[in-house]
Amino acid sequence: MADQIRVAVAGAAGRMGREVVKMVLQDEELQLVSAVNRSQTGVDAGTLAGLPASGILVENDLERALKSSGADVLVDFTTPQTVYANTELAISLGVRPVVGATGFTPEQIEALDKQCQLQGIGGLIAPNFSIGAILMMQFAAQAAKYFPHLEIIEYHGDQKLDAPSGTAVKTAEWIAGNREEIRQGNPQEEETIEGARGGYYNGFRIHSVRLPGVFAQQEVIFGAHGESLKIRHDSYERSAYMPGVNHAVKRVMNYKGLLYGFEHLME
Repeated sequence: MADQIRVAVAGAAGRMGREVVKMVLQDEELQLVSAVNRSQTGVDAGTLAGLPASGILVENDLERALKSSGADVLVDFTTPQTVYANTELAISLGVRPVVGATGFTPEQIEALDKQCQLQGIGGLIAPNFSIGAILMMQFAAQAAKYFPHLEIIEYHGDQKLDAPSGTAVKTAEWIAGNREEIRQGNPQEEETIEGARGGYYNGFRIHSVRLPGVFAQQEVIFGAHGESLKIRHDSYERSAYMPGVNHAVKRVMNYKGLLYGFEHLME
């Protein structure tokens, strides 16, 4: 067997982190070498993921974990508040970041890309690892050429920390690249309740729904004279993201620099 890719997981006890741990442990090409989380210290990462004990115990110091494990790749699905520092640390230690969290500014992404280039390693930040979601965004960007009037509605569980979602922001960026800015709606419209019309981006609106029982959905609604078009994607569980994460962990070993968006790895 070819050398395994040594993988560390940040946020290993979180809901996404456990899915990543499970994915790594079930792939013979990958080796789980570290699991980091602020809680559940000392608990076996495999057990946390619902698998037999792996021998990898959860620890709470990321720098120590990366230095001692010899990880090739850090998969990070932690919070926007911590992920930038985590990514900087990983790159400084020569560990390739595969990041599923959101909240990076364009300036931060540019800075991280330069650091990856200097270290001679690859990295990836992706708002969404679902292939279906990426296709939804691409289809929406194409449709915007012909249907420039649109609104985005994204739905997530009520515990999601950021709004709008990273996927909605990425979709908006792609759409803005394919249409001129048009301030939609009646110029005289007024919100009688603040936020009723959603967030403003490049002339259109983004609406974030947060409800218990919802996982992750997004639809882009296009309107024109006498017709409308809806492009929608639904994710039902976190396992939907794992084929993309698995692909990213393997591909990031073979290029230099930081990529923003999973679509760059889909060719």
